[in-house]
Amino acid sequence: MVAALLALFFGTDALAQSAGDTKDVFVPIAKYIRSGDADRLSAWFDDNLEVTIFSSTNDASRNQARQIVKSFFNTYSPRSFQINHTASRPNMKYAYGTLTAGGERLSVTIFVSCKDGKSYYIQQLKFEKRN
Repeated sequence: MVAALLALFFGTDALAQSAGDTKDVFVPIAKYIRSGDADRLSAWFDDNLEVTIFSSTNDASRNQARQIVKSFFNTYSPRSFQINHTASRPNMKYAYGTLTAGGERLSVTIFVSCKDGKSYYIQQLKFEKRN
């Protein structure tokens, strides 16, 4: 399902990309998710972004999103995080990963976009329970 959505959104060539191809963006982001560091993760947030925790979606400022994610990490303390798939097209990158936190396995979706021609910022961050 994820692979099909990636192919539709980014094209089939994007599926061949490995995490190493996007390490400049997703390595530090993954590190901060893995460690549950909402403060450092928020440095990657755009001025306004969409944050989804389970079925609750919020359009939030950077500071609001930081508080939402901090509260989430306080409740669901991360134990591990791994990026499973990445894809990209000009000025946009996507990652899908698995977070083990609070005794649960969660799916994490991250969309980043290039805002100033050289730096990527998180536009959308989703944490969802896996079935």
